[in-house]
Amino acid sequence: MLDALVNALRAPDIRRRILFVLGMLVIYRFLAHIPVPGVNVAAVQNILAQNDFLQLLNLFSGGGLSNFSIVALGVNPYINASIIMQLMTGVVPRLQNLSREGEYGRNKINQYTRYLTVPLGILQAYGYLALLSSSTATGGDPAISNFAFASIETWMQIITLTAGTILAMWIGELITERGIGNGISFIIFAGIVSRIPLAVGAFLENPDLAAGVAFAVVALVAVAAVVYIQEGQRRIPIQYASRVRGRRMYQGGSTFLPLRVNQAGVIPIIFAISILLLPAQLAAYFSTSSVEVVANISKTIISLLSPNSPLYIVIYFLLTVGFTYFYTAFTFKPDETADQLRKNGGFIPGIRPGNPTRDYLAKVVTRISLAGALFLGTVAVSPSIISAIFSSSVLGSLSLGGTALLIVVSVVVETMKQLEAQLMMRNYEGFIR
Repeated sequence: MLDALVNALRAPDIRRRILFVLGMLVIYRFLAHIPVPGVNVAAVQNILAQNDFLQLLNLFSGGGLSNFSIVALGVNPYINASIIMQLMTGVVPRLQNLSREGEYGRNKINQYTRYLTVPLGILQAYGYLALLSSSTATGGDPAISNFAFASIETWMQIITLTAGTILAMWIGELITERGIGNGISFIIFAGIVSRIPLAVGAFLENPDLAAGVAFAVVALVAVAAVVYIQEGQRRIPIQYASRVRGRRMYQGGSTFLPLRVNQAGVIPIIFAISILLLPAQLAAYFSTSSVEVVANISKTIISLLSPNSPLYIVIYFLLTVGFTYFYTAFTFKPDETADQLRKNGGFIPGIRPGNPTRDYLAKVVTRISLAGALFLGTVAVSPSIISAIFSSSVLGSLSLGGTALLIVVSVVVETMKQLEAQLMMRNYEGFIR
């Protein structure tokens, strides 16, 4: 991997791409430190430290929410729009037809995704402001004091946050087009990595040897497991028969259909933790209710769904496993794959084309998805289990969490793959010359 990186830096065109990515990330990190006017940043940071839901949103904003900067929303609305469009593609016939039209269809779907990002950004900006205006950290001042729907100041803040989202989306697409790797993933990656020096500094100020060793061991094992599972795939052999078209005869051949063990990526964890944190967030609103019964029920829900409670860990694990199967069913269509194989003259040895091929692919995907689902569930709950065993605040600050770990490792692996592909393409060009 290091050899590939060194060779990439020696190639002028690839080096320019890498420097472009670094430049865009520096610009984004600069924007992440420009606060929105009319917001108490210190109060926002205090609220953020006491709210798991906002910490999750801060993760996907690339760290912009902690300073409530102009890019506080980050690429969250764009990610939500992409997920919605991906799910809608599986149920809306017009979008299904567009997805089959090659590059033109993909460009149209991407255009619809950008359009959907704007209203989602406005709604999410209003939700952030409403949440922060109603939340007050323990012993702290309110983050937003003049929040009102009819207020000009509030709408200026909403417009600023929405514009920051569009700017972050544009930076991500520039990285994808002119750099190396996926720009949206790089923005999230930069926000996660930027927190590591602060966590290491906190650990050095108050070192806990047992917790540090436990974290190092678990981190190494988790990284190895993430790489192993993310790269794991089941290769289904495909045989193509010889066929005649016009006066030409096309020779048949053999290849394979790669089915990844984890086809859903990090999406199931995002769905699971978003749904799991929502009841606790709603209960926090009613915990200070003047009605004693409502306040007691709210406090009970908050205690039961705390990140280190056994009920939280069990529900989190089950939701992650369930959403892995749910999302895999949307992203992989056995009937469409079987139909494409039949149209192109391909078949699985020993399996008849048509419905038998569809049933076989569905059975294989269901089996290998079990390993991916259990893996995602284990990675998701491992930080909570470690924090429960080692009651160390320093360890909690060091722990990236299952979602962040998957993002970091996935981005590094995919980027190195693209670098190696670029280097191989250069070698082939030199050989042809």
